[in-house]
Amino acid sequence: MKKIDKYLLSSFIGPFVVSFGIALFVLVMQFLWLYIDEIAGKGVSIFILIELITYMSISTFPMALPIAVLIASVMVMGNLAERYELSSMKSAGIPLIRIMRGIILISAAISCFSYFCSDYLIPESNLKFKSRLYDIRRQKPALTIEEGLFNEDFRAFVIRIGKKEKDGETIRDVMIEDQSNLSKAQFNQILADSGQMYTTKEKRFFVMNLFNGTQYQEPGTQAKNQKQKYPFIRTNFGSWTKVWDMKEFEMVRTEENRFSGQRSMLSMNELRANMDTLKSEIAQTGSKAVDDILLNLKKTVENAEKKPAEVVTPSVELNKFKQDRLDEIRRREQASQAGAVLPVQELKKPLNQYKTLLETFRAWDIENLRKNARNQVSAEKSIVETRLAQTENRKTDWVRTGYELYIKYSFALVCFIFLFIGAPMGAIIRKGGFGYPILVSIIFFVAFIFLTILCRKLAESYVMTPFWAAMMPCLGLIPIGFYLTRMAMNDSQLFSSQRIERLMFKLRNRFLTRKEAIDSK
Repeated sequence: MKKIDKYLLSSFIGPFVVSFGIALFVLVMQFLWLYIDEIAGKGVSIFILIELITYMSISTFPMALPIAVLIASVMVMGNLAERYELSSMKSAGIPLIRIMRGIILISAAISCFSYFCSDYLIPESNLKFKSRLYDIRRQKPALTIEEGLFNEDFRAFVIRIGKKEKDGETIRDVMIEDQSNLSKAQFNQILADSGQMYTTKEKRFFVMNLFNGTQYQEPGTQAKNQKQKYPFIRTNFGSWTKVWDMKEFEMVRTEENRFSGQRSMLSMNELRANMDTLKSEIAQTGSKAVDDILLNLKKTVENAEKKPAEVVTPSVELNKFKQDRLDEIRRREQASQAGAVLPVQELKKPLNQYKTLLETFRAWDIENLRKNARNQVSAEKSIVETRLAQTENRKTDWVRTGYELYIKYSFALVCFIFLFIGAPMGAIIRKGGFGYPILVSIIFFVAFIFLTILCRKLAESYVMTPFWAAMMPCLGLIPIGFYLTRMAMNDSQLFSSQRIERLMFKLRNRFLTRKEAIDSK
C-alpha cells in the first residue's frame, strides 16, 4: 500500500466513524420518538431499553452508512483541496481517480457490509425488536400510587391515598374499592385512617396493612329472589391486610416465531421464495375462479336432482295449474299403455314458431326460472369479485415484497455512488470541516430519500416494477456522480463566479437606468 493510500484511508476513517455515529443517533431518535409513549411508564429495565435501542440501531444501518460515506468523502477531499494538497498531487501527475483509490476500495467494502446487514443482521434485529416491543406493549404500567389520584393498575381494585409520608411506606386517608365480586356484592369499599404499603424483598408481592378502618358492603340480589332485600353491612377493623401478586406487572416474553412471517423479518432468499409463491398464486387465480363457478353449478344441479325446485304460482292460477298437471298425468298414463312416448311438456305450436326458449315454458314457470337464473348469476359474480379482490391483494403483496427485496441492493449500491458525488464535490468547493460537507450531504441524501419514497408509491400504483422502482434513485444519481467526477478531474468550477458577477452587474445597471428614468419624469 502506497503512502498516499494510507494517508487517504486514515483521513477518511475518522470522519466516517463520527458521521456514522451522528447519523445513527439521529435516525434512532427519530424512530424512538414514535414508540416513546408505549415505552414510558412501563417500568422497563435499563437492560431491556438498551437491547431495544441496539436492535433499532442495527435496522438503521443501511440508511446511516450512505450519508456517512457522503459526509466523510466531502470532508476528506475538501480538506485536501483547501490545504492545496490535492493540487500538489495533481501537479505531480497523479490523477484524481488514483488519489481516490483507497477510499474507493473502502467504500466498496462498506457497500458489501450494507448488503450483509440487509440480508442477515437486519431481519434478525427487526424480529427481536418487534417481539420486545410487543412484550412492552402488553406489559401493564409500572406500579405508581400517587397522592389524591385513583389508581387502577391492580385488576378489579381501585386505590386512592390521601397523603403519603416521606418514608414512602406510611400512608393516610386510604380508600380501596373491591370490584372483584360484583355479581355477589353491588358495593364493597374500605376506608382507613392510616396504613403501610411495601413490596417484599424478592419483589414478588405488594402488601398493604391498613389500621383503624371500616368496610362497607351492599350485598347483591339473587336472580330467583330479586325482590328480597338484604341489610347493608358495615364492619369496623383495627388491622386489615391485603397482598397482591406482582406477576401481572412483569414482562412476559413472546414467541418470536409469530412475527417471523413479516417482510421486514425475511432474508433475501425468503423474499424471493415469497415472490415466486405470490406470482404462481396470481397466475392460478383465473383457473380457480372457473373451478369455483363449475363447483357451484355442480352443487346447484345436484340439489335440483335431489329436490326439484318449487314452482311459485300466482294464487289466481293455482287451480288451473293443478288441473293441467292432473290432465298431463292422465295423458301420460294413456300414452304409456298404448306404447307411445310424450315429451316432458307438450308444445302448443310447432317449435320453429317460437322466438325464444322461454316461450316453450308455462307462463307461471318463467318468473321462477328467471329468479333462479338471477340468483345463479349473482352467486357466480360474487365468486369472481372475491377472486379479483384476492388477486389485487396478492399483487400488492408481490409489489411490496419485491420492493423490500430490491431496496436492499439499492441502499448497498448508493454507498458506492455517494463516494463519486461527495469526493468531487469536496474537490470542487474546496471546503473542509463539518459546515459545507454536511450541507452538501443533506441535499443529496434528502434527494435520494425523496426519490425512494416517490418510486415506492409508483410501484404500489403499478406504474413501475419493483426492481426499477428500487433502482431508479441510484440510476438517477449515477449521471450526477459522473458529471461531478469529470468536472473535478478537469479542475472545473461548479459555478463560475465571473458569470455571476457579470449577471449581477447587468441587473444593477438596468436597475439604475430605470431609477434615473423614473426620477427624470
